[in-house]
Amino acid sequence: MTTGFTVIRDTTPAAAIPKGAVVAMGNFDGVHLGHRAVIAAALRMGRVHGKPALAVTFEPHPRSFFSPNSPQFRLSDAIGKLRLLAGTGLAGAVVMTFDKTRAGTSAQDFIHHDLIERLGISGIAVGYDFHFGKGRVGSPSLLVSEAPRLGIEVDVQAHVDIEERPVSSSAIRMALAEGQIAAATAMLGGPWFVTGTVIHGDKRGRDLGYPTANIRLDRNCGLKHGIYAVRVGRGTERIDGVASFGRRPTFDNGAPLLEVFLFDFKGDLYGAMLDIAFIEFIRDELKFGSIEALVRQMDDDSARARAALAAAPDAFPRLGAID
Repeated sequence: MTTGFTVIRDTTPAAAIPKGAVVAMGNFDGVHLGHRAVIAAALRMGRVHGKPALAVTFEPHPRSFFSPNSPQFRLSDAIGKLRLLAGTGLAGAVVMTFDKTRAGTSAQDFIHHDLIERLGISGIAVGYDFHFGKGRVGSPSLLVSEAPRLGIEVDVQAHVDIEERPVSSSAIRMALAEGQIAAATAMLGGPWFVTGTVIHGDKRGRDLGYPTANIRLDRNCGLKHGIYAVRVGRGTERIDGVASFGRRPTFDNGAPLLEVFLFDFKGDLYGAMLDIAFIEFIRDELKFGSIEALVRQMDDDSARARAALAAAPDAFPRLGAID
């Protein structure tokens, strides 16, 4: 393996896979504190074994495979998840395609073929509630019972609680849907973020004195419509701003759009790929009776966003580079 973060896929030749690695296995949607406890256990085990620690994860998310027609609000897309995993100190990730074949693979076959024969693992860390294999028969207890015979170490992590509430991806989705950014940030261990390409809009913000970088989020994004203090990443550059996510009820009530006004910034961002980290919820989306009233509110929103960002000068997700 290289010194960076390497991604191993189903097509990766066996000779390119580091044998004896320790793995943290899970879906890792959002890479929240519960996931990070599993990853930390794998990193500790890897140091003891003198082996690299990798994540084992699945794409598409199994939930999307089993319920393709049900909206799935993912906290992190496939690339975003890898960038978050790369920021944890792991040496790489094994991305297994979740398709009909994998869904029909028994837990025992998965352990023996995928984990032992192909990856040659020496240890594995999982969360207390992680299940795998056909019919979700595979469990932490199965791994523990098989460990002596397979000659591997197994670490099962208990749930992580914040204020006596378990941290979970579903709890974070609910917090984001309610605009509870502080709660989501606490469970994630850092700000929630999205990545998108800046597209052309109707230029209305420019006429109002608030030119925006417009980004179309995934249609299943469940973030509450409203105004947010945001920190934008463009490569290593960080730019503070205020963003509106919603349907623009004052104007057209159209499809949801993320509109980001960057403070003290001049330049052309069309076509740029940006990371937008949500730092604080400012207010609900509103319909205004006049342009003047809207601009006054935007002035106030900007002042509140600047204050929130000044109070959290280093807030940004820890993202790593992918080889």
